[in-house]
Amino acid sequence: MWLRDELLKSIWHAFTALDVDQRGKVSKSQLKVLSHSLCTVMKIPHDPVALEEHFKDDNKGPLSNQGYMPYLNRFILDKVQEEFDVLEFNKMCWTLCYKKNICTKHLLISDQEAFKVWCIFNFLSEDKYPLVIITEEIEYFLRKLMEAMGSGWDEEKFADYKLQLNTKNNCLSAWELIELVGMGYFSKGMNCQTLSMGIMEVFQELILDVLKQGYMMKKGHKRKNWTERWFVLRPTSLSYYVCEDQVEKKGDIILDRTCCVESLPDKEGKKNLFIIKCIDKSFEISASDKKKKQEWLQAIQTCIQLLRLGLPSPHREARLRRREHRQRQQSEEDDLAERMKHLQAANENKQRQLEGMRKKMEEAAAKAAVEEHRRKQTQLDLQDRYRLDLEKEKMVRQQMEEQVAQKSSELEQYLQRVRELEDMYHRLEEALEDERQAKQDEEVVLKLQARLLEEEAAKRAELEQIHLQQQRALSQTEAEKQELVAEQLAKERALQAAMLQLERMERERHGALEQYEKVSKKLERAANKTKTWKDKVAKHEGLVRLIQPGPKGPQRITNWGPASFTDAELELRKKSWQESKNQGAQAQ
Repeated sequence: MWLRDELLKSIWHAFTALDVDQRGKVSKSQLKVLSHSLCTVMKIPHDPVALEEHFKDDNKGPLSNQGYMPYLNRFILDKVQEEFDVLEFNKMCWTLCYKKNICTKHLLISDQEAFKVWCIFNFLSEDKYPLVIITEEIEYFLRKLMEAMGSGWDEEKFADYKLQLNTKNNCLSAWELIELVGMGYFSKGMNCQTLSMGIMEVFQELILDVLKQGYMMKKGHKRKNWTERWFVLRPTSLSYYVCEDQVEKKGDIILDRTCCVESLPDKEGKKNLFIIKCIDKSFEISASDKKKKQEWLQAIQTCIQLLRLGLPSPHREARLRRREHRQRQQSEEDDLAERMKHLQAANENKQRQLEGMRKKMEEAAAKAAVEEHRRKQTQLDLQDRYRLDLEKEKMVRQQMEEQVAQKSSELEQYLQRVRELEDMYHRLEEALEDERQAKQDEEVVLKLQARLLEEEAAKRAELEQIHLQQQRALSQTEAEKQELVAEQLAKERALQAAMLQLERMERERHGALEQYEKVSKKLERAANKTKTWKDKVAKHEGLVRLIQPGPKGPQRITNWGPASFTDAELELRKKSWQESKNQGAQAQ
């Protein structure tokens, strides 16, 4: 679906053409015809009553563009749901407007070429009304046109034309652009056919989004034969036709983000092969040479990459980038003008200050001149008086000469005083300048000191916080240390008690061993006596009894061996050991 802004540009031309009196208003009957034509071309059901109902409260006569725009958006553009032929839409708007604005009889181009230039104007013009194309876009279009015609770009001629554009606010209307191209100002020396082919190529590239076109061989899917086709690459498809007039289309290769294009080795007698892999099928194509193959591979890969990134066609993206660049440049120029304005204001302020200082200097110089005039006048008066006195009082000439010498000395002192005052005035100005500079330096130093004091206060607060944390850590460490010392003392006392108990148990073990030895000797003696007694009994009774097995209950095992003590003896030993242990604990 085309952008709404581009459709509105064509509709604006048609609306302006219906405004015969150039008052910015069109009658309702003409708007009905225009609305019906738009609905027909854009495949929208037309509602003839909607216009009357929309403007039923406006019975003042013709309608302006601002009044027609809400109706156009609501009842026409908002209802567009399917693709329609945009060229037919543009031709309908062109038919309504071109005869009232331009005549192509005196031009080198036909109405068809003028229509293509008009479409290119709508594509490159600014999104402001009335529609105009600025100098940068004019240069872009003319460069494309010269390149399509195989001619070089004349920078000097365009620079001269830019000077002429300054009288037209550096922009052209659609009809002025058509006249510029039709008069052949930049295509002198070329025939009409070359100019027409150049316009057609630029039109296909910018308006029809034809990124590349040319003959190539395509392998069939059923019969597997190779057939020459005319291929046309657009941002979302690669169409192929029987020939370059594009009348009989044979098929489309729909490109999407899942497609890929790869180079293939030569096979079946075909060279410069590559393949386009789609979801449902693949297409094998053979270019005429390696250069053409590389160009097609790069162009198709660029389309797939743009689809994966979700970007518009390359020319629309380039137009958007140029507009953004102009907006950034305009913003920078506005900022520069604002800075220049501020600098100029500061300069004027400095000039006023200098002018004030100059006036003060002139006033001081005027005062000094008046003082000098008075001094000279006084000197002349004195000289006249002295001359009269000399004539009148010749007798007191010596006295008068002394007076004259005294007056001359006073005059010299007065002159010296004037010079000193002048020097003092200059030194005073220098001192004032030094004082201003010192005040500025003092303000800088004060700000620096204030910042240093703030930083020092922050660091001092941070150090105090760290000191408090260290104090708390030391207190906690000291408490833990005391607990560890107490625990260590308790463990040492327990160790000493265990050592004492161990020594006591060792002594008891040695005593038990001695008793065991004594009991063993007694048992040995008893066994010997029992044997002797059994022998005697055997002799008397005449038989020897067999040794009977002992009790089968579990025997206790101690440090002195199994069955060393009976249960009663073991209980007595336990009680004795427990009493000795309690006595040792009480002694501690």
